Amino acid sequence: MRADLVRESWAAFGAALDGLGDDDSWAATGRTGWAVRDLVHHGLEDARRALVALHTPTTARPDRDAVSYWAEREHDPVRDAEDRRADRVAAALVRDWERLRELHAATVRAAAHAAGHAGAGAAVRTEGHVLRVEDLLSTLAVATTVRHLDLIRHLDGTPGPSADGLAEVRRVLTELWGREPLEHWSDEHFARIGTGRAEPTDEERALLGERARDLPLLR
Repeated sequence: MRADLVRESWAAFGAALDGLGDDDSWAATGRTGWAVRDLVHHGLEDARRALVALHTPTTARPDRDAVSYWAEREHDPVRDAEDRRADRVAAALVRDWERLRELHAATVRAAAHAAGHAGAGAAVRTEGHVLRVEDLLSTLAVATTVRHLDLIRHLDGTPGPSADGLAEVRRVLTELWGREPLEHWSDEHFARIGTGRAEPTDEERALLGERARDLPLLR
């Protein structure tokens, strides 16, 4: 069930945050220009969006699913820069790291509860689109898992994403690409390459041929 999937993804992310102190909250992440606390605030906003969406049912026909949601999201450097500034300013307003971490945990718990009580086939509105609940939950699990990879980029020893979350990222990336990844790519490695967090080696590019031009598949 997708509710279990997103719950596990959020739980894994929360477990990684549990071992981080105030100094760690200022560490760099895998997302350019974002410290840990900026990333956590972004995750908090995502959980809030989930809560709103799960309480905004509609009878309208879905116009996006778990894959097309990502396929039609344009990479906008200007918007990304604005998002970085907004998250940094908002995160800085919560000066106590423990308070930010606890606020994230409480909001995620509420969103997970709502997810568990939503009908998988029901449709909801979010970000100007209509998705079935199960597709919305997939997008949340993918976003959380990729964010988790960013979180641990420079934090050695910090627990990584859930295996099911990484498997869902692989599934979505594979459908976006329209082909299977290289056989030796682990779920985590494919997640990093497929989202632009890592680059294929020269040998991998040679194996991929022209399909290497499709990478990254989402950001």
